[in-house]
Amino acid sequence: MLLVFALVVPLLAQGTPSDDKIYDQVRQKLANDPDVKGAGFKVTVKSGAVTLEGNVHDEHAKDKAEKIAKKVKGVTSVTNQLKLFGT
Repeated sequence: MLLVFALVVPLLAQGTPSDDKIYDQVRQKLANDPDVKGAGFKVTVKSGAVTLEGNVHDEHAKDKAEKIAKKVKGVTSVTNQLKLFGT
């Protein structure tokens, strides 16, 4: 029984990316997007829930950043706290 448990648990864990991996993927995708240019964003991830903080130039970039984060495997929710410059 213990052997079965030892073999199954690692397989189940492989299906869900770690918060660190999600963080890395979200940061990379935001930084590489020409509309978002999100290298300066603060991104936090806890149990797959992503929070975006920082400033963007327009509403389109704010919406796109959220969509990009939602598409990353393992993300369970996105809290978009991005603000427009000057507000």
